[in-house]
Parts: sequence; C-alpha cells; structure tokens
Amino acid sequence: MASTSHPTPADAPDRAALERALRDAVAKAGSDAAAQRVAVVAILRDLLTEGREAARAELERERDGLRCATRLSDLMDLVVRLLHGVAVGMSGGGAQPLASERLAVVAVGGYGRGTLAPGSDVDLLFLLPWKATPWTEGVVETILYALWDLKLKVGHSTRTVDECIREARADMTIRTALLEARLLLGDAQLFSELQDRYDREVVQGSAAQFVAEKLAERERRVNRAGSSRYLVEPNVKDGKGGLRDLNTLFWIAKYVYRVRDTADLVQAGLFDREERELFRRCEEFLWRVRCEMHFVTGRAEERLTFDLQRQIAERIGYAGHGGLSSIERFMKRYFLVAKDVGDLTAIVCAALEARHAKPRPMLDRLVGRLRRKGKSIADTADFVIENERLTVARSDVFARDPVNLLRLFRYADRLNRAIHPDATRLVTRSLKLVDSRLRNDREANRIFLELLTSRNAPETVLRRMNESGLLGRFVPEFGRVVAMMQFNMYHHYTVDEHLLRSIGVLAELEAGRLKDELPVAHEILPSVRNRLVLAVALFIHDIAKGRPEDHSTAGARIARRLCPRLGLSEPETDTIAWLVEHHLLMSTVAQSRDLSDPKTIETFSAVVQSLERLKMLLVLTVCDIKAVGPGVWNGWKGQLLRTLYWETEIVLAGGHSSIDRAQRVKRSQEELRRALPAWSDAEIDAYVARHYPAYWLKVDLPRRVKHANFLFGAEREMRSLATEVATDRFRGVTELTVTAPDHPRLLAIITGACAAAGANIVDAQIFTTTDGMALDTIFIRRAFDQDEDELRRGARVAQHIERALKGEIRIAEAVAARSTERAGNLKAFQLAPDVLLDNALSSRHTVIEVSGLDRPGLLYELTTALGKLNLNIASAHIATFGEKAVDVFYVTDLTGSKVTHASRQATIRRQLLEVLHGREGHAPAHPPRPARAASR
Repeated sequence: MASTSHPTPADAPDRAALERALRDAVAKAGSDAAAQRVAVVAILRDLLTEGREAARAELERERDGLRCATRLSDLMDLVVRLLHGVAVGMSGGGAQPLASERLAVVAVGGYGRGTLAPGSDVDLLFLLPWKATPWTEGVVETILYALWDLKLKVGHSTRTVDECIREARADMTIRTALLEARLLLGDAQLFSELQDRYDREVVQGSAAQFVAEKLAERERRVNRAGSSRYLVEPNVKDGKGGLRDLNTLFWIAKYVYRVRDTADLVQAGLFDREERELFRRCEEFLWRVRCEMHFVTGRAEERLTFDLQRQIAERIGYAGHGGLSSIERFMKRYFLVAKDVGDLTAIVCAALEARHAKPRPMLDRLVGRLRRKGKSIADTADFVIENERLTVARSDVFARDPVNLLRLFRYADRLNRAIHPDATRLVTRSLKLVDSRLRNDREANRIFLELLTSRNAPETVLRRMNESGLLGRFVPEFGRVVAMMQFNMYHHYTVDEHLLRSIGVLAELEAGRLKDELPVAHEILPSVRNRLVLAVALFIHDIAKGRPEDHSTAGARIARRLCPRLGLSEPETDTIAWLVEHHLLMSTVAQSRDLSDPKTIETFSAVVQSLERLKMLLVLTVCDIKAVGPGVWNGWKGQLLRTLYWETEIVLAGGHSSIDRAQRVKRSQEELRRALPAWSDAEIDAYVARHYPAYWLKVDLPRRVKHANFLFGAEREMRSLATEVATDRFRGVTELTVTAPDHPRLLAIITGACAAAGANIVDAQIFTTTDGMALDTIFIRRAFDQDEDELRRGARVAQHIERALKGEIRIAEAVAARSTERAGNLKAFQLAPDVLLDNALSSRHTVIEVSGLDRPGLLYELTTALGKLNLNIASAHIATFGEKAVDVFYVTDLTGSKVTHASRQATIRRQLLEVLHGREGHAPAHPPRPARAASR
C-alpha cells in the first residue's frame, strides 16, 4: 500500500478555481441540500467530460495507454477531493471535526493502482478509527450520492481499521483490494496504521497461501474467458495474457517481495531490466487497447470483438501490409503481447517456486540455479530433473551444442515432464544459435519429426517450443504465422494455435479417445502406411496463410521446399504437397455438393486417384475441422464426410460406377420391400410407383422406410399437409420431413418459416412424387442437448412450417422481424459476394454456388429469387463458415434441362448478386414461379 501521485499534465484543471466555483454554486443554491448537490454535480460533470476528452486527445496524440489510464485516475482523484471539500463544508460549515470524526478516503483495487479506464469502476474505502458518527456518515453520503449522480460505477465500503484487518484475513478479494490501497485525502496517520497492521497481521506468514489462491483464481478466470490466449475475440481485461494477468503478477510481487512499484521488480530479483521493460511495454499496449475500446463504445467493454477490432486497429494506426489486413496486423501484435505476458507469468512462478531465502539479483539467481545439482537422467548429462521439472544441467548446454535446444523438448516428451521456466528462458535467450546450420542438421530434423509424431503429448510439447520462440526459428515458415489471426467468425484461434491443435486431434485419434465421435477416421488411421506424412501435412497445411496468393497453392510450394530439409523422401514430399494443396477439397465437396450425383464422386475420385490419399485426406480433414474451434465440428459434417469417403472408396476400388443405374434403382426398391414385411405386394408396388428413379438412388434405406410409413400414415389420415420431426444426436441435426401438394412457392416458404422460427438449415433433400406431392426433408442444426427439449423445439418449427403453408403467416414479414445476435456481429465484416454457375459438376443439373456475407433469412431470399427466375431446385446444400454463407443449388430450367445460354446465366448471376448485396430487401410474401422440381 502506498500513496502515489503522478506528474501534473500541462492542461490539468485549476483546482483552486474549481473550489471557488463549487463554493459559489453551493452558496447560490441556498440551504436546499438537493439544489446544492445538483449545482455541484453540474460543475463536476463538465470537469469529467472535458478531462476525458483531453485524455482521449492525448491518447490519440501520444499513443501511451498507461499515461492515459493514470491521467484518468488523476482526474478521478481531483473529483473525489473536490467532493470531499464540498461535503465537509456542507456538513460542518467549516468547523474542525472532532477526534472521533477522523476519516481517510482511500482508493483501492484498480483505482488504488492509480490507473483507470474510461469505463472502470471507482473503488473507495472510507476508513474510520471506530464506528461512524453522524458527521462521517454525512460526508460519506454526500460524496457517494454525487458520484452516483455523475453516473459513475462506484464500489465502496466504510470500515474501521479493525474491520479491514478482519475482513482481509477472511476474504481474498478484500485482501487483494487493500494490497493496492492508496491514500487520496484525510487522516494520514489512520491510513498508516492500516498499512502497518496489514503488513504485520495479514501478510506476514501468509505468502504461500496468497500465491496459491491468486494462481487458482487466475486459472478459473481464464477458463471463464476462454482458456487459450489465442482466441480471436479476446477479453483484454480478464482473458489469458490480458491486463488481469499483469495485475496478478504485480499483486504476487507486492505481497511476497513487498515491492512498491514495478521498477522494484528488478531489485527484488524477479526480472532483469529487459524483462521489466517488457512488462512495461505489455502494460502500456494493453492499457491503450482497453482505453480505446471504452472510448469507442462509451462503456466498460472488455471483449475485443470483431466490430471493435476494425475500429481499434484504425485508431492505433495499423495499415494492411504483405497480405495481412490492418486488423490482422493489429491482432498479431495483440497476441504477441499476450504471449509475452505468459512468459512473464512463467518467470514469476519459477521464482516463487525456487524462493527459499532473500532473493538475489536475477543473473546470480539464474546462473546459481542452473549450476545446482538436480536428479540425473539415464542417457544424458546435459539435462536434469529439478523440482519435478526438466531443466539444463549447466548454463552452456545450448551454446556447446545447439541441437540440445531440440533435445530438451524431446526429453520433456519422453519423460512426460514439464520444462522448468528457467530452462525455457535460456532457450529464448539462445535463439540466435538457430541458424541455417542447425536447421539443416540431420539430427536436429530427426528429433523434430520425432516430436511431431510422438504418441505422448505432441501438441503440448510443440506449444512449449512455440512459446519459447524455438519453433518459429527452427521452421521460419511457421514463424510467419505465429500469432496471426484471420479476421473471420469461422476460425476461433490464431493460425499457429490452430496448427498445433490439429496435431493434438491426431494424437487423440490415435489414442482411441475419439473413436465414437470419428468412427471411420479411427478405423482407417492404423492402415495409413506413412503416419509421418500425415503429421507433417497437418503441421503445415495452413502455413501459407496471410500471403496475397491462395494459401493452399503457396503451402504446397512451401512443402516442396521444407520437406527435403526435414529429411523426407521425394515420394513423401510429393504426397505432403498434394495433401496441403487439396486440404480443403474433401470438406468443400462434402458440404456443398450432391453426394448422390455420380458426377460428384467421379470428379472427386479423379483428383484423389488412390485409396491411400483418400485415407490421409479424410483424417487430415477431420483433424483440421475439429481444430478450428469449439462447436465447429458436428455429427452432420461427419456424416457427409463418411458418405463421401465410402462412395469414393467404392469407385477407387473399381466398383460402384460399373453398376447400371437401373439395377441400382431396382436393388434399392427390393431392399425397401424386404424392410416392410407387413406391407402387401400391391401396397409396395403402388408406393414404389410414386417415386422417380432419383429418389431410389439418393435416399438411404432407414430414411426410405421412414418416408414410406410417414406417407402411408398421412394418406390413411387423409392429410394433404403433414410434418414429422426426428432427432439425430450423433449427426447433431434434427430432421423435419414435410409432405404437401407441390407448388412453385413451396421450398421458399419452408426455408422462410425455418428462418422465422430461428432454425438454422444445414441441408435439404427435395423430391416430388409422381402424383404431384412434395416430399422434403429439411435438416436443421440441433439446439438442445436433451432429445425431449429438441423434439419440442422441432415440433414448434414444424408447426411454423404448417402455418406458413396454410397462409396463416406472412413469411416475408416474419423473416424481416426475426432479429438475432448474429446479425449484429456480421456488420463487422466485408465480404465480396460471388455467384458461380457450372455445368460440368453434374450430368443432369446446373450447379449454382452462391457465397457471401450471411444474414438471417438469406436462404429464403435466395430460394425466392430462384423461383422468380423459373428455376427448378433438385437439391440444396447449405454451409456456413462463420460469417460466410456458401449455398449450392442443383437446378434445371422448366423443361428439366441445364441452363446453358450465356444471357440466361448472366441474368441469374446478376439477380442473385442483388440478393447478396441486399438491394432487393426481403422478398415478397408470395414469390411467383417454381422453386423446385420433380427429381426425375
């Protein structure tokens, strides 16, 4: 605890003039206390407004976030002191308070540190010698009421010294707040008594407890905010690597080492001067970002959301360069700062762990520990185990043999030991040893590949290498993507973190922990002939992100250059380059193509060419998607990938394509006949005749059985309009099956009803029967974990569809009225819309791929537009990648033919682009022409 003051800015308000103005205002208001307070608050409101504007201008001019925070704290000090003077005058008319009316006004918590963001809480302690008197109550109330009238968020307490000590012993939050206590005004002797007793009765003998509590509290906090420091929408205050982590480090240092200022951290032996300067730079940058966020939003916004990233990057002065946008460059700096905060945390934890006596200066402490004898390791004299952690035996281990930089991490992996932070620091300080000679060293590259393919914890060890800086230096191409974020809603992590997580998914898959979630990948992985090729491809599949050219193509070039250096053969290099170049192919085909169309499988098979490549591509794809972020992988994507895998395997093995289409239709019909033994031959024959051949080729047997029973039940009950709901927990979707008389507006109405009900469509199977009935299955993303809840929700959506088809709901108005949080987030993104028409992807249909910025009701607007264009939709495939929607429609014209005329294609493209641009607004409630067709 200390009383701290800051240099007075040249444009600081004149306190004496303000005091005179306040006295005059109070006098003019007469004896009416309410009128006096109104007058005082008006003056102070102007003071705060002008002071904040001055701080904002200085921040823009000087770009010093810490200076801004201290200036705002000084401004609040002035307000509190002025209010105290007014309160004393109003309560006592200038008379001296009695001995029993001693009062100290103390800033605590963040305010006690002498730093405030524009939206920060103002935490005050009103310190008394014993219980409150009417005089002290009056002064405190006057101050607080005025602060509340100023719309400030005030945290306050009124306690005696005894109460402070008692509460601090019992409550860690109060103990921490008092650790930062700073006298603003009042009785200095009373504050000094609190300081002395706090040190003597609270701190003494409790350092270990405080440290344990603070580190545990930090763990809980970062888990709430998101356990990775590489989340693309980080919490600047409470997230991992944020300001609260720096606060925690300083709290620990103050409590254990009794330092008063960050400058004392060097003398205490916690940091060297370079690390102290790093602490200061991190603190300044994070405060600058936080203050800018509060100024821009006008509130205490701590999450650096996508819409804020653009504004803050611009205000701080970042510009696009080298393939990275201004936002991506700004966020890369942010994540590098967060990593530095993590390094500082590790340094402090190591010092606390080793502290047995008075700390020595940093260099002595470090060298002394490196020379201390630890537990030896069987086959090396260079590394030892100390305090259950792996560390170096001597300080020259890396200088003597730079390959030891990699060996350190190999032993950590083999022995399943954490690396001592001091050893990690020595790695960071030895990075200059990583030169072309080490990068081309055969032993070093062999060790690296061993780490990459480890069956222990490769993700953890590689992350430690990355945090030390070694990974980016040893593989410079990887170094380019360290801390690089992608400005989109799809990717949750920075590029380097995503790549490391993908290696972790592969290790989990190999360990059998994902066999239920990824059954096919789990089954085929042991049969992959070259596991090393797969691991390297995963490690570098996104390594070319942030370049002006396509990252898949550029990544393949990097693979051809990097893999020989790592010691891989020419055939291995070729396979890795192919996997990197095509690492998005399987996901794209599975999610946006008609997998029942033979042309889709034929085209995909022609690219893949071999079963071995197909296996590796499937495993790479699932690892890639699962590593994108929480909730991105789901059972529906898994089902699509499995279908594509099995269909392609048959073709590559020389099967499927040789079976005649008519034979496959007949076989499908016979399967249904055997699956419905209770049906008579006449009933089966009549039902079979209701479906066109495409139905029998596209729908799997379980769903064919469900459809038969569903249509039979609707016919028996004489319902021309019927719906059915079923959940699929494994695939993470809910199926809505709809039958109704076919008509031009049907699909648009169904998609609009789903949008209005808040249901997210992921796919659709569309059929028309020979007797003019529609049979559509709409797959919506699951919203609830429990089947009972999801079935109720599905029934509500189905009811919405039925009401819409009966004309009881005006769809366009319902879609327009539907507001979601997602729509607000999307405003931060700028995405060029695109419409592609392709007649080579299908034998019978024109494939229209529409991509652009997602928004509520987009699918409804697109299907409506296709209806107005007189196009029949045979199937629709809906995919969303964060803010980007990619919707694919297989269509024909009204004659059942492909759209081949150039002018017709241009019209389609133009009108769909108008929808994507939002120029049409919401489509009319009754679109005029067909939006579907019989699947013949």
